[in-house]
Amino acid sequence: MFLDGLDEADRQIAELLIRNARMSYSDIGKAVGLSRVAVKARIKAMEERGIIEEYTTVINPQKISGAVSCYFELETQPDSFEEVISRLNANDDVTQIYRVTGRNRLHVHAVTPSSEAMDRFINEVIDKLPGLTYQSCNIILSRIKDIKGLRL
Repeated sequence: MFLDGLDEADRQIAELLIRNARMSYSDIGKAVGLSRVAVKARIKAMEERGIIEEYTTVINPQKISGAVSCYFELETQPDSFEEVISRLNANDDVTQIYRVTGRNRLHVHAVTPSSEAMDRFINEVIDKLPGLTYQSCNIILSRIKDIKGLRL
């Protein structure tokens, strides 16, 4: 459905990498019936086309003592929207920014090392954003399901 532009071998390779991005080219090749060299070439082509964006380690901040993770819903005046995005992008506590439906609406995720640091982040960053017309904050109590990227 989502991978109409890929042939069967690329789909199988993508599924294997989603399950284990550290899987070797040789092991992938055995699973899909291709040589290590062919698998490497296919993966490189998918990277160059932007289909595979990155390989990363995901740290769960809630497993780190004291870390506080929050989602913010923000709405700004139209003339302030780009400045708000710029300020949030420049802040190291902000981990995700999504433009969502609604006028000049943003969904923002931030993680700080403590509740005191989150309080400072809200006071010094969120509350001082220009043209802010609406904001809400939800503290994440526990992570139940969190899927990164496309699941096949």
